[in-house]
Order: sequence, then C-alpha cells, then structure tokens
Amino acid sequence: MAWLDAHILTIILMCPVVGLGIVMLIHNGKDLLIKQVAAVSSGLSLVLSLRVWALFDASTAELQMVERVAWLPSAGINYIVGVDGLSLAMVLLTGIVFFTGVLTMWELTNRVKEYFAFTMALVAGVFGVFISQDLFFFFLFYELAVLPMYLLIAIWGSTRREFAAMKLTLFLLAGSALLFPALIGLAHYSGLNTFDMTLLAEADTDWGGMGLILFGFIYVGFGVLAGIFPFHTWSPIGHVAAPTAVSMLHAGVLMKLGAYGVLRIGMIILPEAMGSWAPVIAVLALCNILYGAFVALGQTDLKYMIGYSSVSHMGVVMLGLATMTHAGISGAIFQMFAHGIMTALFFSCVGHIYDRTHTREISRLGGLFHTMPRASTLFIIAGMAGIGVPCLASFWAEFLVFVAAVKTWPIIGILAICGLVASALFVLRVIQKTFFGPPLEAWKDLPDISNGMLPARLILAGTLLVFGIIPGLMLTNLDESVRALVAVLAG
Repeated sequence: MAWLDAHILTIILMCPVVGLGIVMLIHNGKDLLIKQVAAVSSGLSLVLSLRVWALFDASTAELQMVERVAWLPSAGINYIVGVDGLSLAMVLLTGIVFFTGVLTMWELTNRVKEYFAFTMALVAGVFGVFISQDLFFFFLFYELAVLPMYLLIAIWGSTRREFAAMKLTLFLLAGSALLFPALIGLAHYSGLNTFDMTLLAEADTDWGGMGLILFGFIYVGFGVLAGIFPFHTWSPIGHVAAPTAVSMLHAGVLMKLGAYGVLRIGMIILPEAMGSWAPVIAVLALCNILYGAFVALGQTDLKYMIGYSSVSHMGVVMLGLATMTHAGISGAIFQMFAHGIMTALFFSCVGHIYDRTHTREISRLGGLFHTMPRASTLFIIAGMAGIGVPCLASFWAEFLVFVAAVKTWPIIGILAICGLVASALFVLRVIQKTFFGPPLEAWKDLPDISNGMLPARLILAGTLLVFGIIPGLMLTNLDESVRALVAVLAG
C-alpha cells in the first residue's frame, strides 16, 4: 500500500493509458469486452481519485504525493506530478465524469472500439494536466486532451457534426498557438532554464512588460477552452453535436482545463500581471454571465440551452478568479467542480431523452414526468443546481463568488447577480415545458432510465447533494492553498 500511495498519481494517469492499450489489442466486434475494459479502467481511476482525496493533508499548501523523474535535464524538462488544494478537486471531478460517462455510453453500438480508445486517450490527457507540475508536460497533456475531440464529434456526433468538430478544433488550435510561445517565454525570460512550475513561481524575476504580454497570451490561449467571451462560439455548437458522454466530458471537464490553466500558470507564476489584467477579466466574465444566460433563455433545443448556460457558469468561474480574494478563488474552484458534475448530469439525462424521443426541441416535448419520472427528477436536480438552489453544490460556489465580486467590483458583482435571475427563468421554463403539463400521446410509452443505467446518474446527483449539504468537504481542502495564492497575489 505504501508503494501505491507513493506513486498514486502516476497510477491514476496510467489507468486510461493501460485501458487504451488493452482495448487496441481486442478484436473488433467484441463490444461487451471493450466496454468492460473501459469500465474497469474508469472505475479504478475513480477509486484512486477518492484515495488521493483521503490521503490529502488539508493543513498545508505544499504540493503532495510528488513524483520527480529526470526527463531531459539539459533543457530543464522533468516529469513532475503532484497535487495541492487547487488541483485536488479537479482530479476527483475527472474520475467521476470519466466513470459515469463510460456507463452512460453502455448502449453504444457504432464503432465501439474506436470510441472508447479515443475517450481514454482524452481522459489520460486531462488527468495529466491536473497533476503536472512541469510546463512542458502540462502542454503535452493539454494537447492530448483536446485533439481527440475532433474525431469524437465528427464520427459519433449528430447535428452539424463535421462543422462543429472543425470549428472546435480551429479555435483550440488557435489557443494552443498562443500558449506554446507563452510557455517557452516563461522558461526563457525567467533566466532559470527550467519548465518546473514550482521554481518558476518562486523565482525572483522582474517580468515587467513582458509579464503582461505573456499573461495575455496565457489568458486568451487557455481562455478559449474555458469559453471566455468573445471566443466562446465553438462551445455551444460543440455541446450540441457531441455524443452524450463526450458532451459530459466536454462541458464537465475540458472547459475546466482552460480556467485551471489560467489559475495554475497565469496567476501563480505571473501574479503582478494578473493584478493588471484582473479588471479586463472581470468585465469579460460579466459578459459571459449575462450573454450566456440571456441567450440560453431564448433557446429551443435542450442541448443548446445547456451549452449557453455553461458559457454563463464559466463566467462565474473567471469572475471569482478576477477578484483575487480568498472567497472568490475558493468559489471559482468549487464552481468548476460543481458545474462539471451538474453539466454531466444534464447531458446524461438529455442523452437518454433524445435516444427515446429522437428530438431535443423543447416545443415538441411535454409531460415527460408522467412517463420518465427518473430521468425527469435527475434533470430537475441538475437544473436546481444550475440556478444555485441551497443544499446543492453550486449554491456555495456561486455564493462565495458573488459575495467576493460585490466587495471587489460592486457594479460588476450586482450585474452578475442579475444573470442568476435569467438562469432561473430559462431553467424553470424548460422544466415546466418539458416535464410537466398534460402528457403527450406520442410519449406515453417511453421507457424510463433502466436499473442498469441508473447508477451513473445517481452518482452525479449524489455528488451534488453531498457537497451541497457538507461544503466543508471541499472548502477545507481548498483553504490553505488558496490562502497561499492570495498572499502571493497581494504581495
């Protein structure tokens, strides 16, 4: 057990990699065996993520479970992994969404081998980003995480899938084109000849104007994936076109990579530049919140509604980071976790409804609660989390962010709260039109979520409830790491 705990982060990273290797060795047509391998791989990832959570020492801001292996010392590149309070929740989020996504796609029949192979490659990249402490490996895993999205959408997607896949890829490649020189610049202008993120953060470097430029590249480069305004337009289209579990990973995890990159690299290594950019980030975050909420209010497609609501909720994350306060940053990280679980549950339920009705048009649905009480209840739980109802995880995240925003940017904070009103309007409208009212004749015999497909959705709903009722589970682990970051930003 001691050896396992000492190398647990690398083992988590290897779970999808080994699963990918095994799947590639299985002959085509053995779909059930492939799904079982994916389920074991994702299940182990989740169990080990929970083990990391249990091992984590919340009393320190230092990196924990660190592993270092010299890779290319002459270029300052080393394999370094570790977690602190800022990344711990993201590792658990990835484990939960990966496992529930595999179970959600259990009924897949089209090119099963390729689908799960690409999914495991994507998840390996996501885990790598959240545990990497070396800029080179951070960027390498980041690219591994985003590139499979093109094929996953283009092959297994639906509405305008080729267009959505190409638009998503072009936007993300443009972001990467900004990130690569920025990360090279951090290593070069620091004078340390290293990509070690801890050393770069601790370096006594006078970045000056170069710091402002590098931070701008980092913010926009990562922000494209986070859906920042006005570079968000790929996101709702990608949500709509992607198959169910890919939408879960897309909104639940991948968009968090962008916000996490701004936090882990931009804010920690370039705190002075963050102070200069904070007003711009706050204004653009407000645009995200209001634009996403009001556009979602007018959508007629369930997936488009969730896609634009994700744009709005990611604005809450960036607004929290822009406050540079303990409450705001804690709320932003909590929001990343809560939103990831919530959107995974949303898309999982919508996928079930679409598979049975073959439509996502809100006007064509109605009275589904009478025939699909399980799917309806779980969708409503996700909807209530989306509007910040107490006892669900999103309430505490949004509460902390908006309190910090009103104190730091009063006008922006008050206007952002107006976005909550719009969120409540479109969520309640969709719930009323889709699930209540008289049952439509066309949907009277629809099958509900089966007992075999129910556990994945219950895990997501249960996570929202557990962290909503006991927010200290999250906030206690965040406290010291956020406190240390705020001290750096203030200094």
